[in-house]
Amino acid sequence: MAGNCVGLIELSSIAAGFEVADAMLKAADVELVLSRTICSGKYMVLVRGNVAAVAASVQAGEAIGGGAVIDSFVIPNLHEQVFPALAGTGSRGQLEALGILESFTVAALLEGADAAVKAASVQLLEIRLAVALGGKAFVTLTGGVSAVQSAIEAGAEVVARKGVLVNRVVIPNPREELLAEVL
Repeated sequence: MAGNCVGLIELSSIAAGFEVADAMLKAADVELVLSRTICSGKYMVLVRGNVAAVAASVQAGEAIGGGAVIDSFVIPNLHEQVFPALAGTGSRGQLEALGILESFTVAALLEGADAAVKAASVQLLEIRLAVALGGKAFVTLTGGVSAVQSAIEAGAEVVARKGVLVNRVVIPNPREELLAEVL
């Protein structure tokens, strides 16, 4: 089963996370991409499939999760760079600038990363999701200075709308030592 639509639910309860994952998988024909604990005792479930199936799956998960749901989304056409960046294997583009977008929630960060890479010609380097981050998440991206600025602003706008923006930074001409820590 393929599909470039993804849906995610982030929960404040690990037990509820397992229950929600089960409900999401039973509600529709979706593929389970991630189902795991994340820092601060939270849980996340990420599914993939066609738009209708993912939407039905997320809706079922939200109904079961109730008050434990922190954040959720359905992205109908996820950018192709997001999955490699989640795996830490994002490609390295121009090194004129480094952009960092940081969020209090995983769901908002993934939405922001998708918006950022769709807004400008940039390369996602890595997306880190709440593991050893106190429940926060961040994305790093690179490209030309103006493209990175545009991408970071587009991503920050999405995250800020949800009220969970921690910070955003654009570093022109980053030192190689800094990039070695990022990549």
